[in-house]
Order: sequence, then structure tokens, then C-alpha cells
Amino acid sequence: MLVDFTYDHDGERLSGVHGGEPSKGTAVVLHGAGRSSTQQLLPLVEEFVARGCRGIAFDFSGHGQSSGTLAELSLKRRFEQAVAVIDAYAGTDAPLILVGFSMSGQTVADLARHYGDRVEALGLCAPAVYAADAWDIPFENGNGRFSEIIRRPESWRETAALDALRVYEGRAVLAVPGTDAVIPPTVTEAVQDALTARAQYTRFGLPEAQHQLGTWLCDHGHDREEFVGAVMTGLGDGGWSATRAWVDKQLGHGREVTDSRLLSGGWSSQMRQLTLDDGTDLVQRTFVKPFFRHHGPGLLAREASVLTLLAGHAAIPAPELLAVDTTAQHCDHPTLLMSALPGRVRVDDEDLDQRLDLLAAQLVRIHSVVPDERPRTYQAWTSPERARTPDGPLWERAVDAIRRDPPPYQGRFLHRDFHPGNVLFTEAGPTLRITGVVDWVETSWGPADLDVAHCSTALALLHGPAYGLDFRERYEAHGGRDLADGPAHLYWRLLDTLAYCPDAAKLAGPWRELGRDDLTPAVLGERLEAYVDGLLKRYG
Repeated sequence: MLVDFTYDHDGERLSGVHGGEPSKGTAVVLHGAGRSSTQQLLPLVEEFVARGCRGIAFDFSGHGQSSGTLAELSLKRRFEQAVAVIDAYAGTDAPLILVGFSMSGQTVADLARHYGDRVEALGLCAPAVYAADAWDIPFENGNGRFSEIIRRPESWRETAALDALRVYEGRAVLAVPGTDAVIPPTVTEAVQDALTARAQYTRFGLPEAQHQLGTWLCDHGHDREEFVGAVMTGLGDGGWSATRAWVDKQLGHGREVTDSRLLSGGWSSQMRQLTLDDGTDLVQRTFVKPFFRHHGPGLLAREASVLTLLAGHAAIPAPELLAVDTTAQHCDHPTLLMSALPGRVRVDDEDLDQRLDLLAAQLVRIHSVVPDERPRTYQAWTSPERARTPDGPLWERAVDAIRRDPPPYQGRFLHRDFHPGNVLFTEAGPTLRITGVVDWVETSWGPADLDVAHCSTALALLHGPAYGLDFRERYEAHGGRDLADGPAHLYWRLLDTLAYCPDAAKLAGPWRELGRDDLTPAVLGERLEAYVDGLLKRYG
């Protein structure tokens, strides 16, 4: 049963409801902007209470039964009011489940940053996020500074909310209506991208709903029950209960995971290092992003078969396959468990020439593998029709260079995603060596040029165009062969490079996590353009 309350804060009287026992945590449900209020959310709060949670909801000032005017409210005041109510009615240590609609997407992100590990689950319903410089500006009446900021094209990209969601590691559910005339799809996808970095994520589609999801969930009991069930999945275990049970089963009797930490540098999947009770380390790959989860069965089946193949190749230090659940039959998401390899990813400039020679020699060894069964034929990651390049004659020439049939080639066993982010090094100076090559989900059969091209593009972005342009020569100096010449080689180089447009900055995100803060969008854009110019001059 829900009980009404009023709470005085910062000159306002906030009206709300609370009830239930916090045996499974405290669910805080926050309404959106405009004419929104707690009233339409009461069935949702009651659903959380029925499932063993304490439920709290209140009207922000200027809304519903609370005092104040909407014009005086701001994102900062919404956050401060939410903190005051939570601290008063949820105690200081109870686990929190934060649910926010529309504008409260920003508030939930602010609260997640504020309460840290205390937050066990997020439910974001058609969420909005806002530019950082709008946070403490009063809303006024739709014609003031706040409105000016949020109407600035793409201003939401400057939000701190996405950073807060990107580091959140608990359970997260994003409810998305089929039609949303308020929140641009790019905002929704950015929120999704942030949540899938570390959280145990689910996209909860409501194809017949529109933006007002509070009203929809109030009126549609089945969807409301499913939404609350999704948010509460795996509470107390970060949402990973099924995956952890599966891992425990693979370890066998008497073995257990004593520590788990997210590894930096991943983009398509979440990588976690699991430490066992005897000190052994394992690595768990999980596909959480919807696109990669959809393709997870094929990707993980391929990686499992490649790791099995490479177990007999001492010259290629690949992980040992331990177990795989390609279809998430037992896990929360498609998951592969493998051994951990020594070493670390190096994207700095120290020992750079030596590292590049080691990379080239390792790639030659990979291309020497002759499998009993060929992997799938390579897939091109862009085409003249799909390439999204900057304007200008340079980029027109680059796209024209791949406007042809693929050149003939001598097929090779390809890693297909070989670059410094997927290679582990130990030691330094004369004893520097490669101790691991990871991420075999894209393994293919095709021209050696493609692996050389992919590594070259990464080197051009990481260290400068000259390093990318010259990697072919390093590869051939270490015994690499069968590369094409002239326009044919240019085709393979640009087929890879143009796939980075316009998302070079996005793809470089894992490198920045590893300390390369200098890789700004401007720097990456300049390097990519100079690299393409160099390729056209050398091979065009």
C-alpha cells in the first residue's frame, strides 16, 4: 500500500508517495517534464512494491501536487530534489533501482553518478539527455537560456549524462517506443551505446507506444509487468545471475570466481577478467550491444572454432577455448569463456618501431596458417554506396577507387581485425615480445592485403599517417608476400580505411580509455585525411 507524504526542501513542499519493504531494494520512479506528474506512475510503483521493493515517487516542484513553478525548476534542482527525497525515504544504504521518464533520463544519470555502487538497476524510458551548460539554467517559460541551449543542433552530445551511463556497471533497461516525436533516434542510440559499454543491458521495445511511456505503462498491465521484471532481473548480482551460474558450472566442483573486473579496450563486446580462488585468470567475452548480440551466435561459433584450430600453432599465442554459449541459452547474453594471456595492449609511442616490426612478423605467421576447413570468405565493411566521407575531391577520388570489382587475389587465413588493440605485449626494449593475439570473431579467408590494410589504418590513426603508409614494407620485410600492387592494393587499403568514416573518433574510444587522450576527433580527422592522400599518391 502506498502512503502519501510531503517533504520540505529548498523552499518547496514536495508531494509524493512511498510504501513497501526494501527486501529487494528501493525503486525510485521519476516522471518527465511538461504536465507530467507522479499520478500516472502509481501503477508502476505498485508493481515494484508487489515484487518486494520499497517504492518511492514524487512530483518535482512545479508539477502535480508539489509547490513552486515550472519556470524556476532546472535540471540541477530536479537532481537535488530527488537526492533529498531518496535520502529521506530510502535511507542511506539501501540498494537503489532508478526509473526515469523523458527528462528524468538526465536525472537518473545524475543520480547514478551520485550514488555509485549503491545503484543496482536503471530503467530509462524514452530518456532525454542535455548539454552540460544547461544543467543549472532555470527552465523559464520556453523562451529563455535553457530553451536556447537545448535547441542548439546536436547540443545534447555535450552532455555529462552519457559519461555517467558509460561507467555504470549494473542492470540497465532502455524502454523505446515505436514512435517518438520528442526524442531523436540519435539520442536513443547514444544512450544505448553508453549503457552497453559496461552495464548488463536490455532494450525493451514497445512498438505500438509513443513518447508518453508513463501513460502507456499505466494503461497496459502486461507491458508494465514485463518492464518491471526486466529491470529486476538479476538484482543483487548486477543482472548477471544466469551468466555467473553458467561460468560456475564450467569451473567444476570446488572452484569459484573470487573477483571480476571489466577490461578496457573493448568496443564490440564486454570483456571481463575473472580471477579464480587459486589465482588463475580467465577472460569472459559477452556480446551486449543489440547488433552484436544478434550476430553473436555466428561470431562466437567462429571464434570458438578458430581458437580450437590455433591450439596447435605455437607461433600464434591465442587464448585457449574453455566454453561457449553462442545463443545465450544458459547465459544472459551470448558468452565465450577462455584462458587469460599475459601482457597488455600497447598504444603508446615507446618502443614503437620495435613493436611495429613484431606486429608485422606476427601477421606473417598468422597468414601462414593452412586450416583443414577454410573460414568464411571475407566481408567488406563498406562500399561506394555506404561510404560516408567528408566532402571534397580527395574523398571523391578515394570512393571512386573502390568503385570496381574486387581485384583477383591469392587467398589467405586472415585475422581480419588485426591491429594494436588486439595484441598483447610484455617486457620492453630488447626483451619486448608479443604474448597474445586476441579477438578472433572476424576470422576470414581473403587477400593478405586486407589484414595489412586494417592494421595500417589503425597505425595511421594511432601514431600518424607515415606509420600506416609504411606498414606494408615492414610486413614484406618479415616474409609477407602475395600483396597486390598499384590500384589493386589501393582498392584493399581504401576498402578498409573508408569504413572508418565518419566514426574514427568513435572507434578510437577504446584507445582513449588506454590513455590516448590526445586522439581528439580533430586529430583523428586530420590523420585520416592525410593517410588517404598518401595512399592515393603512392598507389593511385
